[in-house]
Amino acid sequence: MALTCSLAGKLPPELLSRCVFPYGGCSREDLIIGPCVGEDAAVIKWPGDRYLIFTSDPIVGAVKGAGRLLVRVNANDVAAKGGEPMFLAVTMIIPPSMGVEAASAIMEEIHRECCRIGVAVAGGHTEFNDRYDSPVLMGAMIGSAQRVLSASEVRPGHLVLVTKHLGIEGMSILAHDREDLLGFLSGEELEEVRSWGELTSVVPEAALLRDLASFMHDPTEGGFLGGLGEVESLTGLKVRLEGDLPIHPLTRRAASQLGFDPTCLISSGSLLAFLPPKGLEEAERRLHRAGIPWSVVGEVLDEPFSGEVSVKEELWGLLKRNRNGG
Repeated sequence: MALTCSLAGKLPPELLSRCVFPYGGCSREDLIIGPCVGEDAAVIKWPGDRYLIFTSDPIVGAVKGAGRLLVRVNANDVAAKGGEPMFLAVTMIIPPSMGVEAASAIMEEIHRECCRIGVAVAGGHTEFNDRYDSPVLMGAMIGSAQRVLSASEVRPGHLVLVTKHLGIEGMSILAHDREDLLGFLSGEELEEVRSWGELTSVVPEAALLRDLASFMHDPTEGGFLGGLGEVESLTGLKVRLEGDLPIHPLTRRAASQLGFDPTCLISSGSLLAFLPPKGLEEAERRLHRAGIPWSVVGEVLDEPFSGEVSVKEELWGLLKRNRNGG
């Protein structure tokens, strides 16, 4: 039977399980972690007691800063698995109306960000296609790790820590590409939100926490709640949230004015880390020394997770709003 429901954004887990995951190609013993809801990257056994970390992610919602974001969302996935980002392949599909200059500008952004984190651009594909109104970018990144973070290591009593604040990427995209929606912010406040684009990398904090954490996750599309639900589904354990979630006052105001849920706003830049209580003090010490804000927001319970994973992403509806506010 043909699938006729309206789809936008990430496929719900039940559709992935039914329509995508069954088709995984040939079974190989060296594939340690393959396609699965909640896993940021694949893990492949590699010679020399190391692991190859492989991921791919697109950028379809942003225009300004899209090249930088492409590098960061892929590097974040590798870093969240405990790896060091190393190589990136880039596919760019550019509307002809934007010209060669656009392709060059995007690649310059990619080049600068790759140089910043020690990643080489190893290949890719570039074409112009009039089917699209804005660039479609796809990245595939490879990294390596000595230790792999596995959801099977998460135990009841482990604490849930999140860095920075929620909705960083979504708010930054709105400030760059749809500032007309943020007219209630002052010019100074708008510039502050734009600057959040500099916060979208979790590579630094992932490197600080990877020997302490049992598992880490990069909550992108679907935001904090989507990412948390993915990990709950993956571990089979329920998480109890405690205290206030770290939501910036400007994000709270935007959510109130525009009517969206900030916990479901794309959140690249906020790392979700699970760690044993004995590692919390050292984790906090490292983050404090690095100047990275953090909050302990919950605890893993000794209860089975039986809910559904939300794939609601608030950004797509906001970007579709008419320029006059309709």
